[in-house]
Amino acid sequence: MIDRDEDVTVQVGSVQLSGHLTVPSPLRGVVVFAHGSGSSSRSPRNRYVARALNQFGLGTLLFDLLTPGEELDRANVFDIDLLSERLIGATRWVRERSEAKNAPLGYFGASTGAAAALGAAADPETEVAAVVSRGGRADLAGARLAAVRAPTLLIVGGDDQVVLEMNRRAQAALTCENRLEIVQGATHLFEEAGALETVAALAGHWFSDHLAPTIT
Repeated sequence: MIDRDEDVTVQVGSVQLSGHLTVPSPLRGVVVFAHGSGSSSRSPRNRYVARALNQFGLGTLLFDLLTPGEELDRANVFDIDLLSERLIGATRWVRERSEAKNAPLGYFGASTGAAAALGAAADPETEVAAVVSRGGRADLAGARLAAVRAPTLLIVGGDDQVVLEMNRRAQAALTCENRLEIVQGATHLFEEAGALETVAALAGHWFSDHLAPTIT
């Protein structure tokens, strides 16, 4: 059952960011999404994965890391420090929500959003329980990778060779529990038949395995 399914405004400092929050009942945890460059909180791919995670009893927050004005400056789109700070701010916002404040949290990052997710996960304040990256530029998290403690799943398309090699290098820098899953025949956007379904299933099981038991 879905308790809450609504558009929200995520307040991060003085900045207001558009988002969408879904909270099922009973609630196993909440997954905060970080989309990549050129995408938004309305990304059909991330929305598809979010709906699948809801079926696992996981709440989801999809939100825009930048305001429309900030997105006009391409430097902001690749400013991983800025994007990570926005994600940390959104994490605080989620924890303040009465329906989710006691729930364990996970991050789902795509493209450059994966670097933001790993950057935020490296901050001990977030206490994030698990991270999943879809076709992510995990390598852009740089030195922060070694500080990530949350179990991390890297999902990459088998035909996305450049990003696959970047993820292999990023995986070598991780010291936490981690796994690299290669979806054979898939390209960067996982547009091939069955590819996104595979991503959603892998993510759902990873979060279910690493987030706390059902909250009553």
